[in-house]
Amino acid sequence: MSTQNKKRRSRFNPASEDFHKEDFPFYWLARVHGRYSMAMERLLKKVDLDIPRWRVLNILYEHGESSISEISIHAIAKLSTITKIVYRMKEDGLVETAQSATDGRVTQVTITDKGRQAFIDMHKVTDSLFHDSFRGLTEAQIRKLNQILAKIFDNLPES
Repeated sequence: MSTQNKKRRSRFNPASEDFHKEDFPFYWLARVHGRYSMAMERLLKKVDLDIPRWRVLNILYEHGESSISEISIHAIAKLSTITKIVYRMKEDGLVETAQSATDGRVTQVTITDKGRQAFIDMHKVTDSLFHDSFRGLTEAQIRKLNQILAKIFDNLPES
């Protein structure tokens, strides 16, 4: 990388003398995530759900059935945390669990009819947040944003 490119990029690096927090992409990612999470929690409370349950229901609705470890990977949460959430959801009748037919150490999770209804209800109350959040952006811009975020995700270490 040329000296000029390094200098241009230095303002984005928190260790740089030229750094300003508003130039740091993770500053904006954290702010967007925080504001989004607060809005989602407020909306989901209306249907007696929270973000962890929202994530699990979305994963199961899309995949039909998933192991607790697969849910953990997609939700980017610790296995122990997802296990607790799944068993609370089971108590609430939103999901069912069963031992895997091929590996007795694996717990498979499926969404119930009540869970499907909760999925529909949660999307009714959160739909406008999605539309409002991306107001003024084209489909191409949203696709590009996803590509950029996926690249950053791939660049980060797993643990």
